[in-house]
Amino acid sequence: MATLTEVSPAARSNYEPVIGLEVHVQLLTASKIFCSCSTRFGAPPNTNVCPVCLGLPGALPVLNRTAVEFAVLAAMALNCRINRTSIFARKNYFYPDLPKGYQISQYDQPLAEFGWIWVGSGSGEKKIGITRLHLEEDAGKSLHEGFADAGRTTAIDLNRSGVPLIEIVSEPEISSPQEAYEYLTRLKEIVLYTGVSDCNMEEGSLRCDANVSVRPRGEKQLGTKTEIKNVNSFRFIRQALEYEVERQIGVLQSGGHITQETRLFEASQGKTYSMRSKEEAHDYRYFPEPDLPPLTIAESWEKEIRSKLPELPEARRKRLVAEYGVTEYDAQVLTSTRTLADQFEEAAKAAKNPKRVANLVQVELLGRLKARGLDIAQSPISMKGVAMSADLVEDDAISGKMLKQLYDLCFERQEDFAEAYRKEKPEQISDRSQLDAIIEDVIAANPKQLEQYRAGKKTILGFFVGQVMKASKGQANPALVNELLRHRLE
Repeated sequence: MATLTEVSPAARSNYEPVIGLEVHVQLLTASKIFCSCSTRFGAPPNTNVCPVCLGLPGALPVLNRTAVEFAVLAAMALNCRINRTSIFARKNYFYPDLPKGYQISQYDQPLAEFGWIWVGSGSGEKKIGITRLHLEEDAGKSLHEGFADAGRTTAIDLNRSGVPLIEIVSEPEISSPQEAYEYLTRLKEIVLYTGVSDCNMEEGSLRCDANVSVRPRGEKQLGTKTEIKNVNSFRFIRQALEYEVERQIGVLQSGGHITQETRLFEASQGKTYSMRSKEEAHDYRYFPEPDLPPLTIAESWEKEIRSKLPELPEARRKRLVAEYGVTEYDAQVLTSTRTLADQFEEAAKAAKNPKRVANLVQVELLGRLKARGLDIAQSPISMKGVAMSADLVEDDAISGKMLKQLYDLCFERQEDFAEAYRKEKPEQISDRSQLDAIIEDVIAANPKQLEQYRAGKKTILGFFVGQVMKASKGQANPALVNELLRHRLE
């Protein structure tokens, strides 16, 4: 088998990857999809279970209404058509963490179909189709480490068994690992905006399987695909796809054939490894779930759910640009989460200059939060404080340097901006005679730099501004200092 180093750029250019993604998203319900057991993460093993999710004889499933509402809301946000009637089916396979011997899912009549997500930007923007979005229950979890005798046995925790999921299946229209990364990033962003899931990959709330094949460039027929399962970060999914594309090209270039199989990604080595042969759909022996009636979404219920759909990220970005005059890049950062976007708008509406607020949020606030490993919810400075600080700078009441010092104090003391400002009461010096006196002293102390400036080296002005700011302990009005310095030096 060819290795990655044996695939030349020329050989690589002769092939194109075809990628489809299957994303499982846990819905943020309090109870499971077919019973009242808790979905709380981190409970002791096998404590959030009952006869229904354990698959005991005689136990019947009852569908969770909130799970259906959340699934429909997510489908709407992803531009899917909601089917009036969908059917639950039994997906039959045998695995230790599947107590019933089948998984209740949906097959040929799913909840929603024909959606899409946009990736890229500008002339490179591309629409990736979503084949279907359907409801299903999660399986349990096999544990291979962290307990006594783990070297010889596998433990089973069925707390996840029956947790509500939506599976979002893309069309095989993704043409590069980077495009797959962008698709997943947009998908997660949209789902988070709806509030139907926390998308926490570390806790298994969002999991992704990738189907990938390669074919000669320009060919219409799909190649034989492999599936990469349960990769736990978008970065690793991109790496796994990059490796798998290279591996498949190498196999074909050396005269081999691709085997349809399931593969696992080993992050420490950056490689995929064969796990098992891949089942076809007919191997699961799907048939309609006899204990659940067809799921009907009435038009009135659909309208009620649609009324709960929030303004989604792309639409919000365009509105922020139009309404507040921020740049497209600013809007991208400020809408990265719904909470951040809400808080920015709160400050922008209260402040005199929304653009200044956008800059303060990104540079001064988010920068300090990132350096400390905090999120916006943990910020000691409220958006009301950001608006206040923006107005003080706008009115020349404080300088940019004073603002930075006050923000630092807020984080050190864990207090809001208004409180820090009240205690420190920094006053910006805007009195011309007071500044003239400081400027005279600075010029007198630096005759060499004065000579250089008058000889034509105008960049020395920055040196003098810095010296004046230092002498005034950062309290001088920078704009006025520049004006007075230019007049005095020339």
